[in-house]
Amino acid sequence: MSIKSVLILGIGNTLLSDEGIGVHLVNRMQHRFGEIPGVAFLDGGTLSFTLAEPIAGADGLIAVDAARMGMAPGALRIFHDEQMDRYLRTGCSSVHEVSLGDLIDIARLSGTLPQHRCLVSIEPEALDWGEVLSQTVEPAIEQGMSEIVSILAKWGIAS
Repeated sequence: MSIKSVLILGIGNTLLSDEGIGVHLVNRMQHRFGEIPGVAFLDGGTLSFTLAEPIAGADGLIAVDAARMGMAPGALRIFHDEQMDRYLRTGCSSVHEVSLGDLIDIARLSGTLPQHRCLVSIEPEALDWGEVLSQTVEPAIEQGMSEIVSILAKWGIAS
């Protein structure tokens, strides 16, 4: 597997409690692990078309976002490659102006779709105003970071 660069993209609105878990997780991971050769951390906020360029420049993409999956709050699920693409087309609705699915479609159409990609989805509990995660969802941060480290190791980026 020849992956030289991975973009870890945190998605969400940190003013809406658990909706911001993707950004919180990526920021904490960057703080804990510091610089990892070949890995870029990016706060994608509530998404915009400006993210198409960093996605296009990566061999691998790991996106982290809150997602309503019908699971218990704090539950984590990972969608890989085509499974991620299918989920983004059929299984999720985005509260963002531009969805992650839109950005993946742009990359596909422009021939810049990262060869390896996954979506780390975490079921939210609270989506009300608030800058902290709910107590039920907070533990998913550690689980998500552990899963991402495992993915990076499988991709030959970190061990």
